Amino acid sequence: MSTTDTTPVSHNSYFEGMVQSLGLLTEKGKATVGVMKAGKYTFGTSSAEEMVIISGELSAKLPECEWAIYLPQQSFSITANESFDVSCDTDVAYICYYQ
Repeated sequence: MSTTDTTPVSHNSYFEGMVQSLGLLTEKGKATVGVMKAGKYTFGTSSAEEMVIISGELSAKLPECEWAIYLPQQSFSITANESFDVSCDTDVAYICYYQ
């Protein structure tokens, strides 16, 4: 990426500010880096996603799966046009790659 890129950083805020993310371009393409405050959330996808936990512990219930716990450096993928539930007891940082 060029150092002269003047595209502003995109910012998304969900669930009354309890989940926030910043958009960026990575070697894998479009991504967001975000933070979730402790809580329970349901997300929907418009494209396939890979979510990598950076900090904290996240429980996720993907479609047709049981709840699973994800720790730092662990990831999960979800297809487009799906919804999934997450729960965290402490703040969680993540990066989400869009495919």
